[in-house]
Amino acid sequence: MSAVLETTATPVAAPQRRTPWAAVIELARFEVRQQLWFLPVFATLLLYVGWTGWRLLFPADGMDAYPALQDVDRATQSGPMLLGIALLVCVNRAALRDRRRGTDRQVDVAPMEPWRRTLAHLLSVVPFGVLTALVVIGEFTWQALRPGAVGHGSPAELAVGPLYVLLCGTLGVLGARLIPSSFAAPLLVVGFFATFLFLSAGTGEAAWSRWLSPVVSENSGDTFPSDLIGRPAAWHALYLTGLVLLVALGAVLAAGGRSRALKAGLAGALALTLAGAVAQSGGVSPQLQAARERASVSPEKEQTCVRHETSTYCAFPEWTPRAASWAKVVHEVQGLAGGTAHTQPLLVRQRIEARYGLDSSSAFEPSGDPHRVTVGVDWGGNRVPEFSAAVASVLVAGNEKTAGKMCDGRLVTVMWLALSWQDDPMQSLRDVRLDDSLSGSAIVLSPTDPLSMTAAQTDVVRELLGKPRGAVEAAVKAHWAQLTAPTVTTADAARLLGAAVPKGGEEKCEN
Repeated sequence: MSAVLETTATPVAAPQRRTPWAAVIELARFEVRQQLWFLPVFATLLLYVGWTGWRLLFPADGMDAYPALQDVDRATQSGPMLLGIALLVCVNRAALRDRRRGTDRQVDVAPMEPWRRTLAHLLSVVPFGVLTALVVIGEFTWQALRPGAVGHGSPAELAVGPLYVLLCGTLGVLGARLIPSSFAAPLLVVGFFATFLFLSAGTGEAAWSRWLSPVVSENSGDTFPSDLIGRPAAWHALYLTGLVLLVALGAVLAAGGRSRALKAGLAGALALTLAGAVAQSGGVSPQLQAARERASVSPEKEQTCVRHETSTYCAFPEWTPRAASWAKVVHEVQGLAGGTAHTQPLLVRQRIEARYGLDSSSAFEPSGDPHRVTVGVDWGGNRVPEFSAAVASVLVAGNEKTAGKMCDGRLVTVMWLALSWQDDPMQSLRDVRLDDSLSGSAIVLSPTDPLSMTAAQTDVVRELLGKPRGAVEAAVKAHWAQLTAPTVTTADAARLLGAAVPKGGEEKCEN
C-alpha cells in the first residue's frame, strides 16, 4: 500500500484597496488634526469657546440679565471673527505644505489627484464650522432660558457665524490654489478686511453694499420688536451659503477638477450667491416703514394691556411678561407715597422710536396725559432706578411734561420715593445720575426728559437715604400736600422731612 499526502495551500486574502473617496476622508481627518496643532487656530478656538462659556456661566448683572433674543442672535456673529481669520491663514499654509517643503512634484504623481487633495483641505474646514454652530446654538439657548429673556431669535442670523468660519477656511484653500506662495496669506487677510470695511461703510444710496459683507452689524443700542427689525437675514444666509460653495468649488476647479457635476455645482452656487445678493439689497419696504411709524407714533394700536392691582401696563406682545417687573416698581414707589398718589391708578405704556431704523437712537417726548408713565424696551441695571424716578415724578407732578420742568423742592420727594425702597439706595443714586456722582448738581436720567438736581437737593436726598426709611416715610405721608406743592423749596422739604437745611436751598424756579 502506498499513501499519498496532499498539501492544500491556505488562501491569503488580497488586501482591500481603498476607494479614492475614503482616501479623501482620511486626508481630511489628518488635516483637521494638523489644524488643531497650529497655534493661531488653537489659541483663537480656545479664546472663543472659553470666553463664550465664561460669559454664560458668570453673566453680568443689570441689563444683561434681561436679554432680547432678537439682539442675542446678532450678538453671536462677532465671536467667530478671529477664529475665521486664523483658519484662513492656517488652512492656506496647510494647502501649500508640499510646495513649501519641495515635495510637490512627488505628490503630483501620487494616486490621489490634486483636486481630490484640495477637496480634502476643504472638508477639513467643516468641523470648525460645525463647532462654531454648536457654540452659537449653546449661547443662544442659554440666553433664551434665562428668566428675564423676551423676544424671538432668527435661525438665519444664528447661521452667519458658522458660515463666516466656513467662508474664511475655503478662501484660504482657494488662495493657495490661485497664488501658490506662503506670502499670499497675509495679503489675503489684509484684502479680506479691507473689503469687509469698505462694504460695511455703505451709506445712503449705497447702503445695500454693506450687505455684501459677511457680517453686518448695527450701531444702535435700542431693541426693536422682532417684526420691526427688517434685516434680510434669510437672504443674507442664502448669499453666504452660495458664496461658501462658490469659493470651495472654485478651489477644486483651480486644482484641476473638470467634471460636469463640478461645473453644474459652480453654476448653482453662482445662482444662489446672486439671488441672495440681489434679494438682500431691497432695503426697507414701504410696509415695514409704515409698521415702524405706527409702532412709534401710535403704540396703543399694537400693544397688549394687562392690569396689576390698580394700574394698567401696555406693552408690545413680546414684552408683556415683563409687566410684572414694572408693576413691582410701581407698587414699591406708591407704597411710600401719600395722599391720593398712594392709590392713584397709572397707565404705564412702553414706547419705541423705530422710524429711523436700527442705526439711530432717539429720546421720547414726554406725555402730557395725566398719570401716564413711559417705559422703554430695556430692563435691569440702571433702567430700574430710571423707571422708578419716572413713576415718582408722575405721582408728584401729575404728568411727564410737568415733571420734566421741575426745579424746586419737589425733586427731593421724587428722588427719595424712587430710591429709598431699593436694595442699595446710594448705588442707585449713582446709577440714575449721568455723572455717577453722589455730590453736586447732576442730570437724572429718565425714559423721557431728564430731571435736574441741584447740589442742595443732592445733599438732602443723600442725608434722607441714610436715615431709617420708616421715619422718613411717615414724614412724607404726613406732609404730602406741602411736599408736592409747586412752591416748595429744597429748604422747605428738608425741614418737613427732618434733614439739615442745605446752603442754597431757598431756590426759586424761573419759570
